[in-house]
Amino acid sequence: MTPKDVIKLAKERGAKFVDLRFIDLPGLWQHFSIPVRELTEELFADGIGFDGSSIRGFQQIHESDMLLILDPATAAMDPFTAVPTLVLICNVMDPVTRQMYTRDPRYIAQKAEAYLKSTAIADTSFWGPELEFFFFDDIRFDQSYQHGYYFIDSEAGFWNSGKDEKPNLGYKPRYKQGYFPVPPMDKFQDIRSDMVLALESVGVLVEVHHHEVSTAGQTEVDMRYGPLTKMADSVLWYKYCAKNTARKHGKTATFMPKPIFQDNGSGMHVHQSLWKGGKNIFWELGGYGDISSSALYYIGGLLKHAPALCALIAPTTNSYRRLVPGYEAPINLVYSQRNRSACARIPVYSKSEGAKRIEFRTPDPSCNPYLAFSAMLMAGIDGIQKKIHPGKPIDKDLYELEPEEAKGIKTLPGSLEEVLDALEADHEFLLKGDVFTQDAIDTWIDYKRKNEVDPIRLRPHPWEFALYFDI
Repeated sequence: MTPKDVIKLAKERGAKFVDLRFIDLPGLWQHFSIPVRELTEELFADGIGFDGSSIRGFQQIHESDMLLILDPATAAMDPFTAVPTLVLICNVMDPVTRQMYTRDPRYIAQKAEAYLKSTAIADTSFWGPELEFFFFDDIRFDQSYQHGYYFIDSEAGFWNSGKDEKPNLGYKPRYKQGYFPVPPMDKFQDIRSDMVLALESVGVLVEVHHHEVSTAGQTEVDMRYGPLTKMADSVLWYKYCAKNTARKHGKTATFMPKPIFQDNGSGMHVHQSLWKGGKNIFWELGGYGDISSSALYYIGGLLKHAPALCALIAPTTNSYRRLVPGYEAPINLVYSQRNRSACARIPVYSKSEGAKRIEFRTPDPSCNPYLAFSAMLMAGIDGIQKKIHPGKPIDKDLYELEPEEAKGIKTLPGSLEEVLDALEADHEFLLKGDVFTQDAIDTWIDYKRKNEVDPIRLRPHPWEFALYFDI
């Protein structure tokens, strides 16, 4: 789609405003809107200014002027605004150098795609993220000098099975048993369907939706796979549609990896494959899982760099409430076909070339998808380039291994602090092709330590009072 096509589309759809969106470093969409008359071909060429010092992870106040460069290929009508509004996703540019901004996550993703082509290993990477999240009815939280708390509620929470709801009609999924009975146990069928219609209206194709394992409205909506940057754009649309569909139905949505104690957390299993000349280079009949040596080395790269990757693919303190044994969380640095207790899984539903891919199960939906997909791609490329063999597969339940056998299996680090240290020590593979710059990595690590690790580390935890108040 050209700028002229976008202007025509806006007129045909009766758009009154144009919403310009871009992503901050942690991974939230930012936006501002302009009247549709301001949408000109010159605007596409020149860009439009904004204050970069007010965006997390971007500029300091003395260098705050930045430009948004509109991407005409991303045009879509917002399915939620009362006033007809056309949405355009943007890249960020430095107005002085007229160079694309190296801390812009979307630009990093575009550079990762270009780097893949430059290696001649493949020309396209395909990505299929499976985001899980919760619909809640009420959420309250606060932290001050003398108190700290959160309260969650859901009409479908099993903790409400004994509540006088005048009347309580039952059918609340038991803990860890939400996958996936029909309504009325599943109370979210229509909400998910509404969300799917919103996604498809903006060009995001959906393959399936269903209730997930946890009680209280855990949900999964699976999108059709696509190229890296476009798929990351789709993840942002996914979150936008989930949150706004929830609000439309009087609920709220959260992508926190672990909001509920002692039930399953929300992951973002990411299916990925490399293609060259229209051929899937991960596919080779007859080998383990019908994968090629390139796929095997790609897995080797993912597993070798997994501790560092976690700083970008499981990038919150809450991520490590999910990545613990016993809740279907993939914490073991091994690969397997079919086995969902491994970090890397080779799905075997089909033997066809088009279906062959690798599923990396460690990421969660708190990540910035542009950075997460780019980092996984760079780790996989490093594995292929260096022929990093992942060792033998393990096709048994890793949670039920005998202690002696379990000792030999490496596991993921257990905190955000540890994985940031790992990224600091192991990031050379991310710098290839100038995909990630040293500045972008340093900024990410510094931001996470100052704004997430330290604030959590310094605060008393509510359960510490139960443990220690009478000590």
